[in-house]
Amino acid sequence: MFKASSNTRTILQHWMDFRLKLVFEGIAIGALSGGIIILYRISLEKADVIRDNIFFLLHKTSKWWIFVLFLSILLISYLLGVIVKKEPMISGSGIPQVKGQLSNQFKINWIRVIIGKFFGGILAIGAGLSLGREGPSIQLGASVGQGMGYTLGRQKLENKYLITCGASAGLAAAFNAPLAGVIFALEEMHKNFSPIVLSSAMAASLTADFISQQYFGHKPIFTFHALPALPLNHFPHIIVLGVIMGILGVFFNKALIKTLDFYKKLPILQEMKPALPLILAGILGFVLPQVLGGGHNLVNSLSTNNIPLTMLIVLVIVKFIFTMLSYGSGVPGGIFLPLLVIGALTGNIYGNITNHYFNVDPQYINNFVVLAMAGYFSAIIKAPITGSILITEMTGSFTHLLTLSTVSIVAYIVTDLMNSHPIYDTLLERLLTNKESSQYAGNKHTKVILETVVCLGSQIEHQRIKDIQWPKDCLLVGIVRGEKEIIPKGNTIIEVGDYLIALTNENKEVQAREILQSLAGECQSHDM
Repeated sequence: MFKASSNTRTILQHWMDFRLKLVFEGIAIGALSGGIIILYRISLEKADVIRDNIFFLLHKTSKWWIFVLFLSILLISYLLGVIVKKEPMISGSGIPQVKGQLSNQFKINWIRVIIGKFFGGILAIGAGLSLGREGPSIQLGASVGQGMGYTLGRQKLENKYLITCGASAGLAAAFNAPLAGVIFALEEMHKNFSPIVLSSAMAASLTADFISQQYFGHKPIFTFHALPALPLNHFPHIIVLGVIMGILGVFFNKALIKTLDFYKKLPILQEMKPALPLILAGILGFVLPQVLGGGHNLVNSLSTNNIPLTMLIVLVIVKFIFTMLSYGSGVPGGIFLPLLVIGALTGNIYGNITNHYFNVDPQYINNFVVLAMAGYFSAIIKAPITGSILITEMTGSFTHLLTLSTVSIVAYIVTDLMNSHPIYDTLLERLLTNKESSQYAGNKHTKVILETVVCLGSQIEHQRIKDIQWPKDCLLVGIVRGEKEIIPKGNTIIEVGDYLIALTNENKEVQAREILQSLAGECQSHDM
């Protein structure tokens, strides 16, 4: 470990002052992110209306206009390919890229990301690809946070907190789910419940949600009105549903990776790879338009329409394949909403089966729709707390929190037993192996602060500081234990739940973080 210098003390004093300002800056980021996401959502809704009207008119017009439609699809495909080629960091949902930023793996141009993600997402999702707005909204918000940090001249670690604020605000504004935005930042982005992340992300999420509700109103995203509470004697069905969603979640992740490999081997120009799902979207627009776009309206139709079981099976299979092909093409768009739609359809099928074979009252079928969404999300993302809170906020009812939590944790356990990794971690690893990715080493003369929580069963719990083999070029400068801040000394004993604050050189950040997380316990690399 290196010794503290006057520069180090200046950095630490600046850090303490910054913590007081971060909440207010989070509010500003929430307001800016909320405004951008409102424009993004409005644009996508307008694009959906235009697309539906086009297909409606084409049903009544000559075949020559259908030829024009597919020529337009090829043009959109080429434009998307060019946009992604010029700015690779906007491909996909954007969440793996944000995670890479937070771990200092990428250096990203925030202005180009905002412009490319905004217009690329409108082109891709508006054209009918089975992609969601939520992942892009998270990256748009994160880029707003990065831009504010750059404008204010913030240091690297400070900028990461601002990026996290923006990511939280993006999810909150996209889903009208401020709590889910906060929990997602803690559970998925940072992998720990840091108090400073909690307070700043909460400020940003609440502000973004407030801004969003000024335009879209207070209604939840999904309209499942007055769902009855599921009786306790139906809990075995919930357990079985959790197991099923866990298995299907593992299959989703594997299928997505296989699809990405398929596209990588396609012997065509990068600019034309989006043509495959876009042409399919053009065909589906005539034969099965329900699967186009994210699928928000399809989920809402499940709560009011009695769709035949055969049709449900067709919808879930086509939606799954279409989502794989859409996301695998690399165009801007996320998997949040499509995976929730696939989960909802699966839950509806499960509810119909329990009604037919186990005499479960049909009034509970919508309960299984909601539960399956939470279970599928938890299995794929491996963030069960976020999954439970997200679906609770999206349906507007806290009555079902117990059942949602149950199915989420069962699905999570199943995926853990099957050794499945969180999809965004897997996608980040793929990005890091891509030579075109902008890997960033950092400056050896710049100091950064690391924050790590000590988990139960870690190597360093109940150990004295002087007996621990700390990373090279790393200085432990503070310990937060509950409400107390402890100045570390050689005989200070590390306890479970301590937040360790360390200082290291920027070019050693990634290695030092990995070693600290390894010393502090496995909870840093898991999702709970």
